[in-house]
Amino acid sequence: MSKGKAVIFDMDGVICHTNPFHSVAFKEFFAKRNIYPSEEEFEAHMYGKSNSYIMSHFFGRKISGAELLNLEDEKEGLFRDIYKNHVEPISGFLDFFHGLKKNEFQTGVATSAPLANLELIAGMLNLFPYFGSIMASEHVKKHKPDPEVYLSSAKNLEIDPENCLVFEDSFSGITAGLEAGMKVVAVLSSHSKDELPESHFYIKDYNEISPEIVTEILRN
Repeated sequence: MSKGKAVIFDMDGVICHTNPFHSVAFKEFFAKRNIYPSEEEFEAHMYGKSNSYIMSHFFGRKISGAELLNLEDEKEGLFRDIYKNHVEPISGFLDFFHGLKKNEFQTGVATSAPLANLELIAGMLNLFPYFGSIMASEHVKKHKPDPEVYLSSAKNLEIDPENCLVFEDSFSGITAGLEAGMKVVAVLSSHSKDELPESHFYIKDYNEISPEIVTEILRN
């Protein structure tokens, strides 16, 4: 493994504030089936969760295999149609991201979302040329809070996990980063500080952090 440093980003709620648009897509998806979750139920059982978990929870039975793939394609297609004209990074993200590259940090993305969603968002923001590791839901067997996606990211980047900093916004994502042995910055886009596991640093947007702060977090 390299002695370099890496920063790995979740996507939804971390690169872009997509959760309100996922809510709209899921409401439309479930309404077709006469299921009407409350916003509180979405906060508890949607944000940061895999589609397998979300659909199994709200349908009240295990959703897997070909059924999951078909339902996921339908819901995520709705999301992409809704969101494609609204792609906008969280305030300060692009300046911070490119600042990391100027300071020779490796960068990666590790999302529970399908690759097609990542292609939409990272493609429109022109992030792909700068990612040394790209991980989406299709690339793992176990989803967050399992650390597989972050351990695989570290392996792809050839960086030891203890030299990686994760940006996450959800309970399951932060847990995955911590379980991988990484430092974690909690992005308070979807949850308050007291709703999340204890993290190494907290931000509301990327104007509150810099490559210098990242260096300090990884050093301590």
